[in-house]
Amino acid sequence: MSASFPPAADSSAETPRAKPRWLRKPLVVGEGPVARTVRGLRLHTVCEEARCPNRRECWEHSKTATFMILGDRCTRNCRFCSVETGRPAPPDPAEPERVAQAVAELGIAFAVVTMVTRDDLPDGGAGAMAETVRAIRRRAPGCRVEVLPSDFGGNRDAIAALVAAAPEVYGHNIETVRRLTPAARSGSTYERSLAVLRTVRGLAPAMVTKSAMMLGLGETFEDVTAAMDDLRAADVDVLAIGQYLQPTRAQLPVQRYWTPAEFEALRAEALRRGFAHCEAGPWVRSSYKADVMFAAARARRIGAK
Repeated sequence: MSASFPPAADSSAETPRAKPRWLRKPLVVGEGPVARTVRGLRLHTVCEEARCPNRRECWEHSKTATFMILGDRCTRNCRFCSVETGRPAPPDPAEPERVAQAVAELGIAFAVVTMVTRDDLPDGGAGAMAETVRAIRRRAPGCRVEVLPSDFGGNRDAIAALVAAAPEVYGHNIETVRRLTPAARSGSTYERSLAVLRTVRGLAPAMVTKSAMMLGLGETFEDVTAAMDDLRAADVDVLAIGQYLQPTRAQLPVQRYWTPAEFEALRAEALRRGFAHCEAGPWVRSSYKADVMFAAARARRIGAK
């Protein structure tokens, strides 16, 4: 049975002015070993770039971290994202080894590697991400690796090159529901993202696949469950659902804050639809509890053999 939800706010309505109490969470402050290592090796992490409040839990307890490669400038200008748009610097050929060195030095057990979109590169940056996976394998052979790349413009060869590096998890986010994709995303489409996930499944039937959505842009409960159905039709294993928070006034405003109870109802809907695992909550981000999500999906795939 589906939960009953209030209708999503109309885009012309007054947007929420204050964050509700369940979104009040202190940011991590201070200089820890991860921050020192990342800075010393001239690396970027989404954890710091986005000032993620889950950093302490991930870094200190789960031993996970999300590295962002290929610079800090994106060739696209999605309206929910505050990453700077512009002409990126050429790829640094030494960056994959530096990421691997950080993983090894910090004893990270589960590394997530994401990237800015690089439409300026012939392969979209797939080669650099694949080499980063291989470098981690050499330096930290016990570390599990999840990749979270762009759509590579739908380039099947680029997707195949990254799949061939054999990460444990291939993630690609649809970001939002079908209806809101044109207003929120730049240079990509909902169907292309689904096609990427279907391509990965076709190339590597046993590989864990993953996607994520952010809520609060005006979607309805029915929009979200329809997106779940689309992802399951692409045989996606795990799903993360979190609350969108406007990074700066230049990005899309929040239309509604979903409650913890609503997120829990969505998590139940996802499991009912056959996802091996779903993390859903106000503070959930695409890499949140990445190791737990992988373990649940892997157990399901092994059990299905």
